[in-house]
Amino acid sequence: MAKESSSQKRKITAGKTSSTQRRSGKNKAEAFPLLFTKQNYLFIGVGCALIALGLILMLGGDMKDPSVWDESVIYSPVRITLAPIIILAGLGMQIYAIFKK
Repeated sequence: MAKESSSQKRKITAGKTSSTQRRSGKNKAEAFPLLFTKQNYLFIGVGCALIALGLILMLGGDMKDPSVWDESVIYSPVRITLAPIIILAGLGMQIYAIFKK
């Protein structure tokens, strides 16, 4: 049989991947776990729901008569106090969800 040159041997082995190379690729994927867990996404969802609820509360009701200015409807405690507190609680929940480990 004819002897193979070193360049021919490199060509033959270049196309093959060893089992250690395959395992090292698998370990790289396991070394970087997902950033958020299921619990983080739950807190993010609750935070989004709180923000949406606050915005809906800020919409408030409508005027019975559009030509009459009713300050009690526009400056109601729900619009002025409660809705911004709920929105801030939702933003706080978002921050907590991001930083929770």
